[in-house]
Amino acid sequence: MKKTMMTTIASRAVAALIPLLALAAPFSTSAQTFPDRSIKLSVGFPPGTGPDLLARVVGQKVGELVKQPLIIDNRPGAGGQIASQVVAKSPADGYNLLLAEAGSVSIAPAAFTKLAYDPARELVAVAELAWADFVLVVPPSSPYKTLAELVADNKGKANPLNFATFGAGSPGHFGAVEFGLQAGVKVEPIHFRNTGDAVTAIIAGDVSGAWVSTAVASAQIKGGKMRALAITAKSRSPLLPDVPTTGEAGMPKLNFSSWLGVLAPAGTPVAILDLLNRNFLLAVQSPEVKQKLIEAGFTVTGAGRDETDRMLKEQAVRWGGIVKASGFRGD
Repeated sequence: MKKTMMTTIASRAVAALIPLLALAAPFSTSAQTFPDRSIKLSVGFPPGTGPDLLARVVGQKVGELVKQPLIIDNRPGAGGQIASQVVAKSPADGYNLLLAEAGSVSIAPAAFTKLAYDPARELVAVAELAWADFVLVVPPSSPYKTLAELVADNKGKANPLNFATFGAGSPGHFGAVEFGLQAGVKVEPIHFRNTGDAVTAIIAGDVSGAWVSTAVASAQIKGGKMRALAITAKSRSPLLPDVPTTGEAGMPKLNFSSWLGVLAPAGTPVAILDLLNRNFLLAVQSPEVKQKLIEAGFTVTGAGRDETDRMLKEQAVRWGGIVKASGFRGD
């Protein structure tokens, strides 16, 4: 009797496990065969911009490593929010990835009341890749040659300095706000629909200045189309050795930079996330890729998933504080 009862209980336990094993099987199989087709990496900015360049350089190497094409899918607009939303709502299978940055992930949740996605809930870390510093640029026709001159001439004035941004909620937007608060200068962010329009406005002298990533600014500065006053980095950029850091220019607390990394939809199997992390780190740390990124103005890092997750939480708090101090709330 006892034996029969135990057999019955064991049979029921096995029967209960069968549906769970059936659910787990596809994930196990997919992880073992991943990737067996091309991977899509969405970028929220147009071709030729800093994030796009990083995605293409790293993506090509990752494709070689995993022996499947890594396709760059440019979805510009709304400061990277369009691409972030697309990936957040995509299948969690490892084939839909986001080249993420601070604007759409760390800043947007604090800045916009009607964000169509929740980065903390719908996206998970794959890898941190690099950081981008920002250069304070002014038009070549500007009277200001140094950061100190710009601050001294505008401190306490009622008329604001108009600063171009690459979109509301972008690091350049809140970098301008933070600069104004620290310098005691009134700053009015002027949001442009895309990077090209903002760059054109700076060159033409339609705005007073802007915070532009080193990757975008360096060629314009070297070509005499913009003048650089300072860079938000701990040390001078090898691309712009004559441009002082904000610390050297008298504003040591103004040191914001923007992270860039890869995120995936929440629910992506851990085995796939680990595989992707290994290959993205191998790619970004390979000598040829690393050199190209340094030459483009990036500080190459590379971090595991846990470390990247901690960074994301810290950046959400940091940028959230800056957004709150600015009083900005977007729809």
